[in-house]
Amino acid sequence: MKILVLGGTWFLGKAVAQAALDRGWEVSAFNRGRSGVAPEGVTEIRGDRTIRGDLAKLASHGPWDAVVDTSASELAPRDVLAGARALEPVAGRYVYISTVNAYRGWPNEPLSEASEVLDGPADADIDYGRLPADWDGPDWYYGRQKAGAERAALESFGVERVSVLRPGVILGPGEYVGRLPWWLSRAKSGGQILAPGDPAQGIQPIDVRDVADFALDQAQAVGGHAYNVTAPIGHETMSGFLNACLEVTGGAGRLVWAPDDLLIDHGVQQWTELPLWRTHAGAWRIDSTRAQQAGLRCRPLAETVADTWEWLSSGGTPVEHPRWAEHGISAEKEAEVLAKLGG
Repeated sequence: MKILVLGGTWFLGKAVAQAALDRGWEVSAFNRGRSGVAPEGVTEIRGDRTIRGDLAKLASHGPWDAVVDTSASELAPRDVLAGARALEPVAGRYVYISTVNAYRGWPNEPLSEASEVLDGPADADIDYGRLPADWDGPDWYYGRQKAGAERAALESFGVERVSVLRPGVILGPGEYVGRLPWWLSRAKSGGQILAPGDPAQGIQPIDVRDVADFALDQAQAVGGHAYNVTAPIGHETMSGFLNACLEVTGGAGRLVWAPDDLLIDHGVQQWTELPLWRTHAGAWRIDSTRAQQAGLRCRPLAETVADTWEWLSSGGTPVEHPRWAEHGISAEKEAEVLAKLGG
């Protein structure tokens, strides 16, 4: 099996490339060479997806049995469209890694693959969907961009040759966003730890390696597919997650649980200041049954936590990304909320 990974040097792209090598596949990776390093054994092709000449040069290295697109998160749909059109003659299938943000109902409603996908033309530029500064409604900009990119892949390769994967939160070794690393660091620091919401709240993060394996399964699949790629509903709880962080770090911390309304009253930012905490009804109600039936397997979240801690403890460093700085509550603000709880 010969595959092309668009990306291939950090987090999900690197996990896809490594998993493909582990299967004995021949792997090429197309990237700019500016961040991260592809696994040993990968043939790297340098270029920029926004430059048409680079895309033509990339296509000349084909053919491939499949393309796995892991690097389109910051590209306009029209750039995904140009790349897919260039690769269509030299690739059998296209696996596009999208996101649950592409659904109109995210994160306010429970989701399935039957849920409505946002509007977003395949040829949209990077400004499509931007909202005015005084807009106070839902911000669908990112979701519209990703929905347009999905359509770009489908229009180029045809429905029967494309698998669209829509993950939610992806965690694991190599994470660059900073959600799990922040919780691990906070657990290691010990003391009284502000824990958000209901301890029994179900959460659905998925390990990056499980997403990678499923993407490769789809590279071999027949027919067109769209899947939500999350852990099953009820797979883990916030309490189980935070206690796993305490256990692997050896921290002597004590979790102090704060109800949602108290955190909201104190202006704690959902999703970022206390990562993974979100009160929206659909945040952790994503039906991934279809993917599970197609072979998606999700390891225990405690294993993801332990392996990420081992990666960090052994000197692993994430690729620098601005989202890292968004995550984590300040010590002062945490102490203020804990004081209200008698902590």
